[in-house]
Amino acid sequence: MIKTSNSTLAPPGFDWQLSRRRMLANLGTGILVAAASGAWISLTAAEARKARVPLKHFTPDDAGTLEAFGDALLPGAAEAGVAHYIDDQLGRATPLLFLQYMDYPGPADQFYNKGLAALNRESVKRFGKRFPELQSQDQSALIGSLAQSNPIGWDGPPAPLFYFVLRNDACDVYYGTEEGFKKLGIPYMPHIAPQQPW
Repeated sequence: MIKTSNSTLAPPGFDWQLSRRRMLANLGTGILVAAASGAWISLTAAEARKARVPLKHFTPDDAGTLEAFGDALLPGAAEAGVAHYIDDQLGRATPLLFLQYMDYPGPADQFYNKGLAALNRESVKRFGKRFPELQSQDQSALIGSLAQSNPIGWDGPPAPLFYFVLRNDACDVYYGTEEGFKKLGIPYMPHIAPQQPW
């Protein structure tokens, strides 16, 4: 969604209290952006990436690292718009990212930014290059170690948690759409939203 410095812009009647399940079912219409005409348009995370919708919570370098990490965890996550998906959710009053379900005590944006910075520092320490510049086998080796424990000197959020959360975010954006269901060969059967919150 697009924000101004004073308020959040949204079309009349927009439901900010979507459940995670409903949000994933509707992810294909998830990111609201203001068109040049002033009208609101809804883009998928992949469309937002392709349109180069500006990110609010990540620098270009951090977004590149996030996409590289997402793609190493689940090939296709970058093109599916994992950075735009996470960025959009971080701008919401109640983000529906997987992290919210892990009882992480700190701010969500710091979790991602500190984790990406720690990932690049560890990558440089081990291989002399930032994570996006590594060969796939070196990315896999680094990811395998992060999934097990914090590397010595790691100063980001717990490395296994960072791995786990980002892997789930990549799965959400890649498989949580009608197109994702087609890739799995599963019929897409959207849920009917209940009258009361779940």
